[in-house]
Amino acid sequence: MEKIIIRIEAEINPTEAESKIREAIEKMFGPMDTQIKSQPKGELILGETSNQDALTRFHNLLQREHIRAAARTVLLQGVNRNAVSFCLNKQVAYAGHVSFSQEHSESPLGPIRVEIKSENPREIVEYLTHM
Repeated sequence: MEKIIIRIEAEINPTEAESKIREAIEKMFGPMDTQIKSQPKGELILGETSNQDALTRFHNLLQREHIRAAARTVLLQGVNRNAVSFCLNKQVAYAGHVSFSQEHSESPLGPIRVEIKSENPREIVEYLTHM
């Protein structure tokens, strides 16, 4: 597989602990460099990695959860020219499970937004959801 860059973004609400959001992200993709960015309504945690192990970890979670077919549908909807984008429920991710969500409607605390940049995003979807 060619080079990838995984970018993560999640709002840190006043009622949330930064450490728990970081832990939710790491449960999905493993350790990654993160930074906190201030914004008018609070803070944002930003993460980035180009480590292939992050994809492997997410692939294994999809396999363990038995949701590869459903994941494939969601991921294909998020494919554009050079990336695949999707959102994950923060609370479910913290529990170590995968639940795709919409930008805000299904996740009152806001989602974890994920973007996987690649020359061939469909290949990424195939890898993640391979039966």
